[in-house]
Amino acid sequence: MRHMALLSVRDLNVSIGPAHILRGISFDLEPGQTLGLVGESGCGKSMLGLSLMGMLPPHARVVPGSILFENRELVGLKEREMNALRGGDIALVMQDPFTSLNPLMRISDQIEEAVILHQEVGKAAARTIALEMLQKVGIPDPELAAKKFPHELSGGQRQRVVIAIAFCCKPKLLIADEPTTALDVTLEAQILRLILDLQAECNTAVILISHNIGVIASICDEIAVVYAGQFVETGPTPKVLKTPGHPYTQNLMAAMPNKSKSKLQVLLGQPPDFTQIGTECAFSPRCGSAFEKCKIAPGPRNVEQGHDARCWLVGSETQN
Repeated sequence: MRHMALLSVRDLNVSIGPAHILRGISFDLEPGQTLGLVGESGCGKSMLGLSLMGMLPPHARVVPGSILFENRELVGLKEREMNALRGGDIALVMQDPFTSLNPLMRISDQIEEAVILHQEVGKAAARTIALEMLQKVGIPDPELAAKKFPHELSGGQRQRVVIAIAFCCKPKLLIADEPTTALDVTLEAQILRLILDLQAECNTAVILISHNIGVIASICDEIAVVYAGQFVETGPTPKVLKTPGHPYTQNLMAAMPNKSKSKLQVLLGQPPDFTQIGTECAFSPRCGSAFEKCKIAPGPRNVEQGHDARCWLVGSETQN
């Protein structure tokens, strides 16, 4: 028997003026599951994360679309009701921890603020939780670190603090938007391991946004390849990376550094203007395999069980 999804997104479309930033996004996410979003800058990955958080820019609108969180519709939810979810049941980790933290507040106060807002505890209990979280995320001497301001910590320590804030209320869903971009390889591995450990402890579902397919491959159960505001390929991470069906995914894979490669493949051309996307496959101007049929963009087509790609060159149309 299939359990109800923690998060169920259906036909999510987001526009800013004439620009269609997200187009027909649909997916389900179960408790404890990890979904990786990968694609070039400007493809819509972060906009999807902001849509789920109810943090879209002022002129953005969702028409049409549905975001069900624990069977509760988030699209159109009042700001007061959304604030009750943000930082509690749904948490966000941004790629720049320095701008995510308040430079005028001490570290402990920032964690305590989230705890007091979402849990029925007093200041003393909130401070205890804050110190416990600083210890959990591996901050040396939590008592001393709690009294510091963000600029007094290193980049890696600041990212650990942001993760402590995100997990202090044991969220059911975490959106991690490029959480390791500014870190070196060693720190990147430590931060990813930290997120995985806290995820396992809290049974948190995670959406990881990254340019790095290697990072996605190492920790994500499912992958969604995003291009021009669409999921152009989805499926279990090992299947998609072993047998990529969409030419865009194939190009991303070919551009990955590999010991066996003497030369990396370059993806020519630029992503499309979001105001000019028509009925054709948005990737066709950059695709070496494009043909006449690509003037009409296909829906998801089955590459193999559980693995779909929006390309005429693969499988058969997915039956919903």
